[in-house]
Order: sequence, then C-alpha cells, then structure tokens
Amino acid sequence: MYDGQTILALIPARGGSKGVPRKNLRCLSGKPLIAYTIEAALQANFIDKIIVSTDDLEIANVSKKYGAEVPFIRPEALATDEAKGIDVILHAMQWLEDHNEKFDLLILLQPTSPLRDSEDIKNALSLFVRKNADAVVSVCEAEHSPLWMNTLREDLCMKDFIRKEVLNKNRQELETYYRLNGAIYLAKWNYIKQYKSFYGDKTYAYIMSREKSVDIDSEFDLQFAEFLMKNKNI
Repeated sequence: MYDGQTILALIPARGGSKGVPRKNLRCLSGKPLIAYTIEAALQANFIDKIIVSTDDLEIANVSKKYGAEVPFIRPEALATDEAKGIDVILHAMQWLEDHNEKFDLLILLQPTSPLRDSEDIKNALSLFVRKNADAVVSVCEAEHSPLWMNTLREDLCMKDFIRKEVLNKNRQELETYYRLNGAIYLAKWNYIKQYKSFYGDKTYAYIMSREKSVDIDSEFDLQFAEFLMKNKNI
C-alpha cells in the first residue's frame, strides 16, 4: 500500500518471442530476464500483490520461484503477436475482480526492462501522488532528434527530407525530445477500466536515464544490458 492506496503489479510475459527466442527466460548476469522485474517489484515493499500474466508453464514456474504469483494461465488468443497489450491488462483485471480482488492502482512492469529498479517504481509512485495524476508513464530522452528523421520516397530522393530551419542547426540547438521506454505504466484501476488507456489529460512523465531504459528486443540489447550490469553503469 502507498499513500493509503492498494497496488497491483502486473508483469506480462508471454512465451513466444521472435526477436529473442524464449526472451523472458534468457539468462542475464546469472538470472532469467523476468527475475529482475519481479525482484524490483518485491523490493519496492509497498506493492500489495505481484502477478505474472503468461501463457507459458515454464515462465509461470520461474516466476513463482522468484516470488511472483501466477493465478491464471493467459488464454492463447491473448498470447499472439496480434494481441493488444491493453487487452492483456484488462483480462488480468477482470480475472481478479471475478475472484473478489480489486486494487486502487495498477502498475504494469514489462520484463524486458531489467535495469528499471525499485527506486524507479518508488519515484514514479511519488510523482503520481504529487501530481494527483490519473496515470504516470516512464520515458527517457530520445537518442536522436525526430527533427532529423523522415520517411523516404520510393526513388530515394531526399528533397525536403529535413526542414530548412533545422538543416544547419547543431544537436545542442534542438529541443529535447523524449520517447516511451516501456519500463513503467502506472494508473488508477478505475481509470484503466473506463478509458482502456494510460494516456489522458492527467498523465505525467517519469523521466529515466537512457542507460536504465534498455529494452530487450534483440540479442544486442541483451548483450548491452549485460555489459551495463557488469560495469555498474546504471
């Protein structure tokens, strides 16, 4: 419980992964990837219940070993590449409500963000309370300015690829842009139920460093996260 509000941590972890096979169970500095997110939630202390939504029995068993609950096995229809994340969240919420459990807040912690730690969770919740928010979503500074990006024409001609007023500016002269990093999504339970989203007029950004925002989507990401952990650059 935090500031008088009960909290559910939901960790979505399906078995299928094309970029990195069996991604959520891949070894990272001696532990399966999903273990880091479970441990961060446990170390935050004030989370009332931590559950993993998975379609995979091996992931379920590993999750239980590290301290999470797996009260149900996710339906196959919600474990495909086409399944929407919000539907996975709503399924878990409805299952809990059907079993007489409801919380004030839900925090979604994706296992592909192993460098997000308990302090980030605490800080995001502190921001949520301070702002009297409906939701908080984690972001980090974008690696490259979108002002230097565009789509390409079929003939590869770069006419008007970059706006003239941006063309001769140094990076330091451009505005700072931020991107979603996928590490933390926090919202009021009833807000998610009503709007089926984390985004609205009272959604606030929790800013994380780029180092802690590594999102495991490829073998390179896994190696980079291992490097950061071993060199304590987080």
